[in-house]
Amino acid sequence: MRHRHGYRKLSRTSAHRAALLKNLSIALIEHGKIETTAIKAKELRSYVEKLITTAGKNDANSHRAVFAALQSKEATKTLVNEIAPKYVDRAGGYTRITRTRIRRGDATTMAFIELV
Repeated sequence: MRHRHGYRKLSRTSAHRAALLKNLSIALIEHGKIETTAIKAKELRSYVEKLITTAGKNDANSHRAVFAALQSKEATKTLVNEIAPKYVDRAGGYTRITRTRIRRGDATTMAFIELV
């Protein structure tokens, strides 16, 4: 049983899961809104909101921590300089998940995740 287990495995190894979340978060930061499966969106929400909270401190160490997680200079600059300052007064809840459709190929629920 997975009672109170901390995260979803997404049927991937730990390295694959980390790469998936990193790439999805870079896409979300660059585009502001992406469509993915509902389960991936729920897992991505936790990952991205922690990054935004870290970036909101706006010092050198937070910049390094965000870059260590994303490994993308452009996405890090966008997050630290443009996105995080908008949410300084907000106490969490930086993303919104909206379910959209059932994917035809495997009948999984799709969802948009966007920055509020």
